[in-house]
Amino acid sequence: MIVNRTGNQKLIQDLNRNIILKTIRHDGPISRSEIAKRNGLSPTTVSFAVKEFLKHGLVNEDSIGKSSGGRKPILIRFSPENFFVIGVAITNYEIMISKMDLETKVIHQKIFPISNLVGELLVEYLVKVIGLFLEECSDLKKCIGISIISPGIIDVEDGIIYENTKLKLKNIHLKEILNRRFKLKNVWLENDANAIALAEKQYGDYKKYNNLVYIIVGDGVGAGIIVNGLIFRGSSGGGGEFGHTSIDINGILCDCGNKGCLENYINWSSIHSKILSSVAKGKHTIMLELTKGDINQVTHSIFRHALKKGDQLAQEIMEETALYLSAGIVNIVNLLNPEIIILGGKIAYNNHFLISRVKQLVFKQALEILTNKLEICPTSLGEDFRMTAAATISLQEIFNFSFFFDS
Repeated sequence: MIVNRTGNQKLIQDLNRNIILKTIRHDGPISRSEIAKRNGLSPTTVSFAVKEFLKHGLVNEDSIGKSSGGRKPILIRFSPENFFVIGVAITNYEIMISKMDLETKVIHQKIFPISNLVGELLVEYLVKVIGLFLEECSDLKKCIGISIISPGIIDVEDGIIYENTKLKLKNIHLKEILNRRFKLKNVWLENDANAIALAEKQYGDYKKYNNLVYIIVGDGVGAGIIVNGLIFRGSSGGGGEFGHTSIDINGILCDCGNKGCLENYINWSSIHSKILSSVAKGKHTIMLELTKGDINQVTHSIFRHALKKGDQLAQEIMEETALYLSAGIVNIVNLLNPEIIILGGKIAYNNHFLISRVKQLVFKQALEILTNKLEICPTSLGEDFRMTAAATISLQEIFNFSFFFDS
C-alpha cells in the first residue's frame, strides 16, 4: 500500500510506520525487502522504520532468510515480550487483573472478589488491589499502562464511569484517580461489551465482519456494537445498553429505575433464583447431586453441565431464557441489520443449547430479508475473553501511528 499524501509529512511517516509494524506483527519473521515489496514502500522508508522499532524494542532481528541472488536477508520479528500491559476487568462480582504481553498473552493473573462492595468503597478497593498487583511486577519500566474494562456507561476520552447502576458507580473519574495514584504513562477505560466486540473483530474468528454485535449474557447483559469496523458508543457513551431495553412495561423493577428490563429475565441472578425456587417446590434436578445437596452453591458451570446432561429443569429454564433473549435480539436485527451476532458471557459460553434455540427463534421472528445472510455464533475468544478485551483497547492505540515515538 502506497500512501500518496502531500503536506503532512509527519502523518505520512506515522501511517507508514503503522503499516510496516502491522506487516511484521502479522507476517514476521520477514525481511526488510519483502516488507517494502508487499506494501509498495521504498527500502529506505522500511529500513528507517525498522531501525526505530529495534531502538524501542518493538522488534528483533530473528534469523537469516533465503537469498534470491544477493546477500541473505536478516529477518525481522515482532517482540511482544519486551513490554506488557496491565489488564483489569471489573464485573458485578469480581475484579480480574492480568499482566499481558503485546499479543494479549496472559503472563500472570489474579482474581479479587468484590464481596458486595459498591460505590466509593469499591473504587477504593479497586485502587488497593491494583496497587497490590503492581507490587508483584518488578519491571514496571516495561509497563505501557493500565487498560480497564467495566460494565456501564463510559466516557472513553476522559476515563469516566458515568453510571453503573448495579455497582452504584456514578461520575467516577477513574482515569484521573489511577493516574494520580500510580503515575503510569497511560490509563485506558472502556465498556466491557464494546471491548469484547472489538477483540472478536481484531483477535477472534470474525475478522472479516465490519458490522457485528457482541452480546454478553452473564452476571449482567450488554452489547458491543461494531459499525463499519469501529465501536458505536452513542452520543453519551451509552450505545449497547441492551440489558436495559424493556420487554415488559409492567415487569420487574430494575436497578436503573425502569421496569421490565431484559437483563432481569436472563442474567445469572435471574437463572439462579429460578433454580432455587424450582428446587424449593420439589423439582428434581441433577444440580442437587452436583452441589452435594446444597443447591445454593450452584454455579454457572454446574448449570451448563446439567444442561449438557439433558437435565429437565436446566432445559426448561434455558428455554425461557432463550425466548426472552431472542425477543431482544430480534429488535437488534430489525434495527441494525448486522452481519453477525456473537453470543458470549458466562451463560452463553459453551452453551450450544442456548445458541441453537436463539438462532431458531430469531430466524423465525425477525424480518426475513434481514436474516438471509445473518450469522449467530458463539464467542471465539475462549475463557480469557475479558483479559483479551482489556488488552485490545490499549493495543489498538499502541500500534497506531506515533505512540512509541512521541514519548
